[in-house]
Amino acid sequence: MRIVIDRHIPYLAEVLAPYAEVQAVEPEAVTPALVREADALVVRTRTRVDADLLAGSRVRMVATATIGYDHIDTDWCESHGVAWVSCPGCNAQAVCDYIEEVLEEMHVAPDATIGVVGVGHVGSRVADMAGRRGMTVLLCDPPKGIGVSREEVADRCDIITFHTPLTGTGPHPTYHLCDEAFLRRCKPQALIINAARGGVVDEQALLDSGRPFVLDTWENEPHLRPEVLRRAALASMHIAGYSAEGKRNASQMCLDALCAFFGLPACVIDEKAVPLYPNPHEGDSAPGWIGRITSRLKASPADFEQLRKNYKLR
Repeated sequence: MRIVIDRHIPYLAEVLAPYAEVQAVEPEAVTPALVREADALVVRTRTRVDADLLAGSRVRMVATATIGYDHIDTDWCESHGVAWVSCPGCNAQAVCDYIEEVLEEMHVAPDATIGVVGVGHVGSRVADMAGRRGMTVLLCDPPKGIGVSREEVADRCDIITFHTPLTGTGPHPTYHLCDEAFLRRCKPQALIINAARGGVVDEQALLDSGRPFVLDTWENEPHLRPEVLRRAALASMHIAGYSAEGKRNASQMCLDALCAFFGLPACVIDEKAVPLYPNPHEGDSAPGWIGRITSRLKASPADFEQLRKNYKLR
């Protein structure tokens, strides 16, 4: 059996080596030629998994070590007998910690009202954290029938943070969920935070609104619009969910899915036997760390991918 793995997903190559031929490669090396004889792929958001990649291959399963899966053409996979899995909740605590650090660095008062749009694994933790800080929390998740309407969130909230998947179809599409009409209803100085997916927020509408915003995810990343980056109060390179804990959780979830699908013995990651790189103890988690990341990204936006790859896990 042959498995192709994004080399930035830790643990898997070493743990699976006794059971399969494993190729751990850079995401840009995951090409149709490389995967043609592979049985499984393990990827991140940087790999588009669709007919262009998989047609003519023998791939039977795709696992993404991420919460989101909008980079996978799930319809094509399902119609061609390719199983796929994602890792919901794997980095929920890391994203919650990121949002809390944003609140600290933006000096948000504890009596502020925060709207949490999307109340899944991440949003529910963010809501609990904000409540512990003494904030008034409004939940908004129409697909789940939870909380208030988007209009009420816009009318009442001082901070609005998005934690939805990116979808373009269905009864509740989230593409440009935060659009011109939504922003027009918001308070003039309401802070917008997006650590979900870039397309959830309409960046042009955000610029036109003149309000403060914090972005970890971007439309068309890694190619950032210079004016959006310049105007961002805080900015990071899609690393809100990057933590040692989150990486391990995602790898274990992918491992569980692969073992179950291919009938391999159940494997548990031994972090002592398989060291994580980068060393999590070198991670930048001292107060003000998002501000330092913002400075680096604004100074060198073309290095978005390199900064992301070399980010020291907190």
